[in-house]
Amino acid sequence: MQIDEADRRILRHYLAEPGLDRALLAERAGVTSATLWRRLERLREGGVIRAEGAVINWRSLGYEVEVSLRFTLDKTNPRAFDEFIDASREVPEVVAIETFLGRVDVRLNVIARDMAHYQEVYRTRILALPHIAELDALMLIATIKDDEGLPL
Repeated sequence: MQIDEADRRILRHYLAEPGLDRALLAERAGVTSATLWRRLERLREGGVIRAEGAVINWRSLGYEVEVSLRFTLDKTNPRAFDEFIDASREVPEVVAIETFLGRVDVRLNVIARDMAHYQEVYRTRILALPHIAELDALMLIATIKDDEGLPL
């Protein structure tokens, strides 16, 4: 899909403040409200804007621990990926599932209230996932940049 400079301005302002009143968004992007509405609709239909929703701060809800788990799967079973991902989706504390090409096959982001809760989740749910050949854990210490903005 081709986008022009007006689309880029709209996207920049929309990403920066997604809850901004549409009239103010149009003003900041330098377009009319009608133009803004048409362009946002075109960007949605073209798949540029996939969804609108809330970004949840898990820590404010009492989840103090976040761990990125990297898995290499035993791929001797042709359904290893599908079965692992299906089982991962059933773990409530898994907030993201990503697949990769390379040494790591899958990464799960897991949240927990504290270390005791994480240990319980790890032992009872994570280690029970099928087809694990290797597992590596990275505990999040700090988020330095968490920006969904694009260089538009």
